[in-house]
Amino acid sequence: LDAARKVFARKGIAATMSEVATEAGISQGLAYRYFPSKEAILTTLLRQMAESGGGFSARFKETSGSPRERLTYLVSSVLESRREQPEFYQLVYQVLSDDKVPNDLREVVGRSGRVIRSTMRQLIVEGQGKGDIAADDPDQLVEAILACLDGLSRKMVSLKPGEARAILPNAGVILRMLKPEPQGANR
Repeated sequence: LDAARKVFARKGIAATMSEVATEAGISQGLAYRYFPSKEAILTTLLRQMAESGGGFSARFKETSGSPRERLTYLVSSVLESRREQPEFYQLVYQVLSDDKVPNDLREVVGRSGRVIRSTMRQLIVEGQGKGDIAADDPDQLVEAILACLDGLSRKMVSLKPGEARAILPNAGVILRMLKPEPQGANR
């Protein structure tokens, strides 16, 4: 599955079972013994993603602190996950952008993203209520954060192992854009 994740991240659904087997260092016949098709591998990978996202959601609900502290934790967790598994997120982008991917698989990926998006929005609204987060449109703030995370994720794929941790920003850098302006400041 690790080999398949790397191959699908690079090639999308156009990847072949032969390429997956080569990446895994096994014969194509042995690959078919474990999975009947490349679609079965892709489905397994995406279901793993959905399950790991569900685990994150459960852990996040147990997190205490102010809305801003919880938002920092959420963004930090997303960044760390993307640093540790850049191929996984490249696979997500491949799935979302390839018209040949079946809709049910797209839905698995989309569901995970919607959980993060709605949690982020809720925390922004709560933080705005306390005056800890800029009073801009919460949906636009969510989109700005997600655009930063997506851009960083795409950059991570092109980096050498270990470079991501050294050069990519932490959550605080991203979240400073949510800082409320002082009273009387011009926009």
